[in-house]
Amino acid sequence: MTAIMLTRIDNHRNLARFYKLDIQPTLFGECSLVREWGRIGRAGTVRIETYRSRGAADIAMASNWTKKLKRGYR
Repeated sequence: MTAIMLTRIDNHRNLARFYKLDIQPTLFGECSLVREWGRIGRAGTVRIETYRSRGAADIAMASNWTKKLKRGYR
């Protein structure tokens, strides 16, 4: 699966942010949801959440994706 890259840009508020979601396998057969966010052009903050199955990671990814779409990311 490819990573999902979302951006939120509002020139009037000097807002230029990104949010990246990716699922990656771990060494122990689990799946990790890797979330990275920050200002476009800068190093972002990274958080990794580990799930026992790919399905659980997919559900968490979809949940995060819909939350960000509601906040104005595209």
